[in-house]
Amino acid sequence: MTRPENAHAVDAPATVRPSEASFEELLAEGEAVPTAGWDFSWFDGRATEQRPSWGYARLIGERMAHVSAALDLQTGGGEVLASIPVAPERLVATESWPPNLAVSRRNLAPLGGVVVEVADHEDLPFESESFDLVVSRHPTVVIWPEIARVLRPGGTYLSQQVGAGSVRELTDFMMGPQPVGLERDPQRAVADAQAVGLSVLDVRPESLPMEFFDIAAVVHFLRKVIWIVPGFTVGQYRERLAELDRVIRAEGSFAATSERFLIEAQKPN
Repeated sequence: MTRPENAHAVDAPATVRPSEASFEELLAEGEAVPTAGWDFSWFDGRATEQRPSWGYARLIGERMAHVSAALDLQTGGGEVLASIPVAPERLVATESWPPNLAVSRRNLAPLGGVVVEVADHEDLPFESESFDLVVSRHPTVVIWPEIARVLRPGGTYLSQQVGAGSVRELTDFMMGPQPVGLERDPQRAVADAQAVGLSVLDVRPESLPMEFFDIAAVVHFLRKVIWIVPGFTVGQYRERLAELDRVIRAEGSFAATSERFLIEAQKPN
């Protein structure tokens, strides 16, 4: 499960009271929860995901305190960026999804942050060598040439990304066995960073346990994290959801594994 570290606490297994809600009631509940932003607090008590050990929010907070200009790519609702203790003089974020724009602008206003609407695959509308620090949490796509271009000499890119095959157990349950692509492999990211002239300072992958305790949590998760089951709708996957509901009721939960990696790269002076 992707989520900002300051949004909710689901690191330890939750004690979940047995639900008496019907399958239909849970489907309706999962479909009704708004998906804007990256606040995952609705999942408290309904799903758990262990955090990566490096503490991404803490790391960017430390770095933001020592730069004059920073950029957060694909900020979502800006929840993680809004947690930094000290904002640089210039703080800019990009976001592509219209419902998130209003959320992120509201969250980042107290820091003086400016949110610019930019499609994930588009070039960045910023001058070359204009940021000391570029960060991104769970980007859908990484445009390495643009990152290298907007970084100042000596500037760094710090990102927590979704690794290859993340939550594959849920993907395979819903869709049947799927191939695991290499586009989210950490070593692929290293090679791509080096190809645009960046020096990779750190790369750390981790596999992290997660659990879903009711089918409403699964439905909301698949609506929110759209790359797990591309094109997901309740109507299309109703039979698989019914089977998964039976599994969760019989076994108490559905277990999966999230893949994450941290990468830090620097533009040479």
